[in-house]
Amino acid sequence: MTDTTETERGAGPTTEVPASIEAMPSAALVLDGLVKRFGPVVAVDGVSLEIPPGALVSFLGPSGCGKTTLLRMLAGLERPTAGSIVLGGADVTRQAAHQRDIGMVFQSLALFPHLDVRRNIGYPLRIKRTDRRAIASRVDELLGLVHLDGLGRRPVRKLSGGQRQRVAIARALACEPSLFLLDEPMSALDANLREALQVELRLLQQRLGITTIMVTHDQREAMTMSDVVVVMNDGRVEQAGPPLEVYRQPSTAFVARFMGATNLLPAKVFGPDAVKVGGRHPIGVPSSAHGKVVGADVMLSLRPGDATVLAVDDTAPAAPDTIPGEVVFVRDLGTTFECFVDCGLDEPLVASGAGRDHPDVAQGDTVAVHLPPDRCVVVAP
Repeated sequence: MTDTTETERGAGPTTEVPASIEAMPSAALVLDGLVKRFGPVVAVDGVSLEIPPGALVSFLGPSGCGKTTLLRMLAGLERPTAGSIVLGGADVTRQAAHQRDIGMVFQSLALFPHLDVRRNIGYPLRIKRTDRRAIASRVDELLGLVHLDGLGRRPVRKLSGGQRQRVAIARALACEPSLFLLDEPMSALDANLREALQVELRLLQQRLGITTIMVTHDQREAMTMSDVVVVMNDGRVEQAGPPLEVYRQPSTAFVARFMGATNLLPAKVFGPDAVKVGGRHPIGVPSSAHGKVVGADVMLSLRPGDATVLAVDDTAPAAPDTIPGEVVFVRDLGTTFECFVDCGLDEPLVASGAGRDHPDVAQGDTVAVHLPPDRCVVVAP
């Protein structure tokens, strides 16, 4: 790998890892009722999770939701007000940060600007008074691991953003931790480089098999990299599960919105497999409506890519699972389109798709929007 940002942006992901460090220790992580209070403010409110060894889990949520505070408790940088942290079967709740078997990449990277690449990577080993020859050997392995061969003597301040990121990752892995923590590690990178490094880091994590926790506010990043996404709000876990499950089956309106663009339509339960949107348009739904009282207020979540805009034939009866409306705006981006339809609800209903599937409608047309029942999800209002 060269030291130019342009080359980094175009570089494809690789899974090559030096044979001597193909696998690292990994450990199960159990959080039980974790609480963190700062005076009257509850930053983390009773979080309980079980994370299997070797998994990559993303804590996803808006600023102030408690995800970074939770990560800092795992790192030993904050002491929980209540609850426990068990790593690899050992209770580490009261252990200091340097006593925990973890590696961490900070949002700021926290590299030492007066040291070169080799000395930055080897710093944790020097703190542990590791033999010099062992440090040199380990640093060589890690330089190969993160594709910085030949740059060991370069000052950190002369590296590109992506190269500094790799140095921070190598330093965090130097002591072969059983838990790897990442605090929004790519937030400072431009979009193209960030996406390339997301894939590269995920492939590296899978090859090493190290248990990893990542904090992010970027839904796309969480979807790209994670085995499990934990969506947080107001210090609590709103939902946890595989990325596509959380995206397709959000349990609350907050999760539905935070996991990507969605239509959230006010509705009332009409039966075990139907709701009435806006109190008047019957729409079929899966069994997710079961257990809710008929007449109860709910929200219907439908991703724009699952909605279909249909031309209306005034002489034909209304098609099932459709809502009539008027096109108020069409955004045509060539490869994709978005169609905004006023259906007399709180917000326009949005349908989107590939440019080749663009419906033959224009602003002001009367249309019907089809809501496929198998894509509709009933969530709490």
